[in-house]
Amino acid sequence: MNLPPGREGEERDRAWMELALAEAEEAAREGEVPVGCLIVKGDRLLARAHNATERLGDPTAHAEMQAIRAATALLGESRLRECELFVTLEPCFMCAGALVLARLDRVVYGARDPKFGGCGSLWDIPSDRRVNHRVRLRGGVLAERAAKMLKAFFQGRR
Repeated sequence: MNLPPGREGEERDRAWMELALAEAEEAAREGEVPVGCLIVKGDRLLARAHNATERLGDPTAHAEMQAIRAATALLGESRLRECELFVTLEPCFMCAGALVLARLDRVVYGARDPKFGGCGSLWDIPSDRRVNHRVRLRGGVLAERAAKMLKAFFQGRR
């Protein structure tokens, strides 16, 4: 699936984030924390994924990690240059490190994560000048919808 041509800037980011939110909804239906993620190159969708930690019994199976694995497998290389990652929740420390290692150009996220956020809330790993690659970040895209979905999920578990 590809994004229709002609969409740019904020409209483009919102369109991709809508698809990431659909992935988050799928995660919630599966009993996973509702986080969805996409990796795109230009207007081409390379990978889409959602949290799978419960299903796989793997604490590293975050949406971002799943999408990075799928995109690198599709491209046959370990670097995701000229690619962007769209995710409904600010990446955690682990995922933020993976963004740098994968050499993603840009990350767009929805809701901030004040407890584990590695892209500005607690630390800002992708922008740290001490690492060998910096990732451009944009937060807050459809943040209210993403946060509402997370809040509903956790309220339902209490």
